[in-house]
Amino acid sequence: MLLTVSTTLQPATDLGYLLHKHPDQVQEFRQSFGVATVFYPEASDDRCTAALMLDVDPVRLARSRAKGSPDFSLAQYVNDRSYAASSLLGVAMAHVFSTARSGRCQARQELADRAIPLEIAIPVLPCRGGPTIADRLFAPLGWTVEAEAIPLDERFPEWGDSRYVRLRLTGDVRLADALNQLHVLLPVLDESKHYWQGPDEVDKLLRSGEGWLATHPDQELITRRYLGRRGALTRVALARLAELGDDVEDAVSPAEDEEALQPEAARIPLNAQRHDAVHQALLELGARSVVDLGCGPGQLVERLVATPSFTRITGTDVSVRTLQHAARRLHLERMSERQAERVTLFQSALTYEDPRLAGYDAAVLMEVVEHVDPSRLEALERAVFGAAKPGAVVVTTPNREFNVRYEGLSGMRHRDHRFEWDRAEFTAWSDRVAATYGYVVERRGIGEHDDVLGAPTQMAVFVRGTADDQYSVDQHRVNQRGTRD
Repeated sequence: MLLTVSTTLQPATDLGYLLHKHPDQVQEFRQSFGVATVFYPEASDDRCTAALMLDVDPVRLARSRAKGSPDFSLAQYVNDRSYAASSLLGVAMAHVFSTARSGRCQARQELADRAIPLEIAIPVLPCRGGPTIADRLFAPLGWTVEAEAIPLDERFPEWGDSRYVRLRLTGDVRLADALNQLHVLLPVLDESKHYWQGPDEVDKLLRSGEGWLATHPDQELITRRYLGRRGALTRVALARLAELGDDVEDAVSPAEDEEALQPEAARIPLNAQRHDAVHQALLELGARSVVDLGCGPGQLVERLVATPSFTRITGTDVSVRTLQHAARRLHLERMSERQAERVTLFQSALTYEDPRLAGYDAAVLMEVVEHVDPSRLEALERAVFGAAKPGAVVVTTPNREFNVRYEGLSGMRHRDHRFEWDRAEFTAWSDRVAATYGYVVERRGIGEHDDVLGAPTQMAVFVRGTADDQYSVDQHRVNQRGTRD
């Protein structure tokens, strides 16, 4: 089976740096089921193509299967595994291009961080659902999709098409994103895997799907197919996507018992509860101007725009690409002039002082602080609480103690989290920040409350003032209401 990745980037041979494979070499990588070979059919300044060829040994694959695996008789030896892209190719690609998938490239990091022109070709790909499903899965990710059904036998066209397609993808996509998308979607299109799936498959899916799966319109279909339609794993994955993503609305919340995970017992997703809580806190504070720090694709900003009492709304993020998603979500180009005057989006790094962040009634740090390296956290505190000095700051972050309730979760809730606090650590941090920068703080829980573990999300509402002034959050609400009246 074969996969090719091409670029017309200038100079195109920089693809070798990004893949960490030299264009002048042929490299072999032994797999438990065969040999993966990387070579470059073409390598010039104008165009460069890297090919991954996987030579599968069906006998070795059959002999390496675990005890208790189903015995499909001759199907173990007579199959399409040697010729059609499948989860075998996905596993080999993950191993061979592991550094490229992580987005790391010391020699060309600025190139690894941005979208580049790519063309990906797979000559034979099992695709249950045909070209339509291939377009449905890849097009929302920014690809132009050419999927051509392969006939069962060209000599007998009346037999119709096979379940295989020739796939060609073109687009400007970050290479790491492209490889991770393929790693997930190859077995999704085939709707089959060559290995038994345990609870760790959920972690694998979320790692490879980071940055695109939670916002994909068919994320539920992808999750179900990737996990082999295993209901328990699918429910866990969808619950965690609801915890992590800003656009997931239909997944159920985690629970310890199967009964609570049934559709009739489904509760409001934690992500939605978090937005509700932050929105309500801003209303209680009487804020008119709000800046969402680390706004992501703009779900909270969209909700604030729909609330007339917020007259000045700003979203900031370090990622230009994410801000572009937010602008599309808000339909900024179609807003009336009056509405557009209320909304501003701009790029900003929260660990640096930015005068544009000053002068707001309230600032929001929703699921942001845990993405900051601990060594840079004090810089964020100075930039937000010390320099910008909003009248109030609303902070939410995961409660680490609650993680034991998430079946199959190993480690932190998100691959990019640098830390997660328990309730005592969050209390200590919020008290220190309030005392240092002249705020008083009130803490609340968001989501299902456990008598021992607390709530899954922690929230702190900081209001500028001092304890000596007897300035409390409740007093601030009263004062703000009186001002409006």
